[in-house]
Amino acid sequence: MSVYADYATFLASKRRRVEPLGRTVDPGSVHPRLHDWQRELVLWAVRTGRAALWWDTGLGKSGAQIEWARLSIEPNPAGNALIVAPLAVCHQTVEEAAKLDVDATYVRSPDQVTGPGVWVTNYEMAMRFPAGLFDAVVLDEASILKAHDGKTRNALIKQFAGVPYRLACTATPAPNDVAELTSQAEFLGLMSRREMLSTYFVHDEDGWRLKRHARGPMFRWMATWAAALRSPADLGHPDGDYQLPPLHIRTHLIPTSAARWGDGLFELPGASALHGVTGRAAVRKATVQERCAHAVGLVAAEPGETWLLWAGRNDEAELLAREIPGAVNVHGAMSPEEKAELLVAFARGGIRVLVTKPSIAGFGMNWQVAARTAFVGLSDSYEQYYQAIRRLWRYGQTREVHAHIVLTDLEAPIAENIHRKETEADRLIAELVSAMSPIRKALAA
Repeated sequence: MSVYADYATFLASKRRRVEPLGRTVDPGSVHPRLHDWQRELVLWAVRTGRAALWWDTGLGKSGAQIEWARLSIEPNPAGNALIVAPLAVCHQTVEEAAKLDVDATYVRSPDQVTGPGVWVTNYEMAMRFPAGLFDAVVLDEASILKAHDGKTRNALIKQFAGVPYRLACTATPAPNDVAELTSQAEFLGLMSRREMLSTYFVHDEDGWRLKRHARGPMFRWMATWAAALRSPADLGHPDGDYQLPPLHIRTHLIPTSAARWGDGLFELPGASALHGVTGRAAVRKATVQERCAHAVGLVAAEPGETWLLWAGRNDEAELLAREIPGAVNVHGAMSPEEKAELLVAFARGGIRVLVTKPSIAGFGMNWQVAARTAFVGLSDSYEQYYQAIRRLWRYGQTREVHAHIVLTDLEAPIAENIHRKETEADRLIAELVSAMSPIRKALAA
């Protein structure tokens, strides 16, 4: 017997069909504001009971999760559902619920849960709520799970392990994103991280990667509990208004021959300086002035535009906010409430230039108010880059989006690496969607 056949037999022995735990709902029960394709997936998720909606940004995850929460608790007159989201997104969720005739309320403590219904809280407050209060729980922007340290992540997963119905919502994850896939599978109670790694992944000098022969079996297993979607066309529906405007990405490479290195003015070393985290951080620190000055010039050249500037270091963010008139820096030292107030103000047009980090505001926000963004430096995280751009470049954006990447010439390999990851992610996600759609339809039939 071949190695492949042996492995296929092993996978077959490990395979778990995720049996539906929810209920079948009359399609007419779904709010008419939802599109047919949104309704189809909400009905599937309610029937599945513990599911993941991996929808690209702007496809209406907020409305879908609100309807899922409402329909999941509907048979129980005393039922409660909790939606956990980033703080600034909580306010968007409450507003979206009102459009669906759902009276959702933002709460910070269990004593504010005064009766049946849909409740919304932020991740910082989630651990305060006993699981026994709720029949259903939603993690909005579930990618945040992997951003937490292991202790916090495990505590969140354990906190809601006893809730009967669970939904994880996020943009489509890369199929080789081990941290995200294992976190969501564990939250839904489907497979432990250890078992998932041993079944589908292999570890080498570059970390965990998907086993070559495991891709198909893993996609088939995920199709029993997750629905990935890039556009309505993935479900055979017309795209309609769901068409993205043009995205123009320009990389600006700043010469480093006269940048500060250490305590004096020296010529920076060559590309070897980028080897390892320490070298990259040193180059970035040494060129803060040059990169920020270039970004300031970009903003000044288009004074009538609303700008979103992404920084990676505190000194970058502080310098940008100081040099750009009226710029507001949303930083880590602020309270969650302060951050949320400013992020919402930007969304409503109250701030022309927002400076922040992807780790603070890279998830969930809808900032179609802007069509200009700039990265003042870049990390190797493709997900951070992708999510940051999609705050602006999303379905519903009516203008062409211009994204600028401001790097030194030494950092050109970082941009090249991001673009390589982008190509690989697009290929894998297309394969994931293609593999999952027919299987999910068969399961829903």
